[in-house]
Amino acid sequence: MSEANASNVGIIGMGLMGSAVMTMTGAERGWDVEAARCVNAVTVGDVFENCDVVFLCLPNSDIVREVLRGAGLKAGQIVIDTTTGDPREMAALGAELKERGVEYLDATVSGSSAQLLQKDVLVMVGGDVKVFERCRGFMEKFAREVVHVGPCGSGAKMKLVTNLVLGLNRAALAEGIVFAQQMELDLALTLDVMRRSMAYSRIMDTKGVKMITGDFEPQAKLSQHLKDVRLMLAASEIPLPLSETHRALLEKAEALGYGEADNSAVIQAILKP
Repeated sequence: MSEANASNVGIIGMGLMGSAVMTMTGAERGWDVEAARCVNAVTVGDVFENCDVVFLCLPNSDIVREVLRGAGLKAGQIVIDTTTGDPREMAALGAELKERGVEYLDATVSGSSAQLLQKDVLVMVGGDVKVFERCRGFMEKFAREVVHVGPCGSGAKMKLVTNLVLGLNRAALAEGIVFAQQMELDLALTLDVMRRSMAYSRIMDTKGVKMITGDFEPQAKLSQHLKDVRLMLAASEIPLPLSETHRALLEKAEALGYGEADNSAVIQAILKP
């Protein structure tokens, strides 16, 4: 495989991220548990039988394991796993697949499905650097930048670190907007001023208006970020006090019914008593 060939690429998991990856790579086969989302594939096996490179865009490492267990993997195939999963599990999976002649990259994505469709995401990749270079072209179809960050599992580790900071930025923005509302400030003006100030973060550009207008159409689901925060806390050997508070906020928002909403709905956990 010397260049990106869309006819040899398949997608497992055709949700927000998987569908976006298919659009940007031009992949011709995709499978999902929801039959209506499947493209030229009735079973998982249809994808693995016909594709040399398979992207996994799944909710967690347990589902990755379950899918690969019945996948009919072949020596020489490459699995590119975009799942934000347990770094230890992903490192172990890479080692197991290597013994079967299958290459594995954990290629986590910093950015939402909407940003991926604009080619405005960063991909952080763990795995063999030679396999990474062979597959770089596929990921460059949807990423503004692709970075190799170490051996298998490193992509997942880096994603947890970046998501920790990203999530706290989002929660801080939500609290700031609620505080501004309580102070009877114009919220659109407040957002504009914050963007001009030292408080600025890119999350203001992607989530600020959604929070102000209550538009929680999902770009990335709140329950998925709650899963990520739980992974961070489980992986850390030191206390993460801000992430503990963030987890409580996300759990409250989920209990209020916003688990399937956009992660900007964390603001509802602050707004509602």
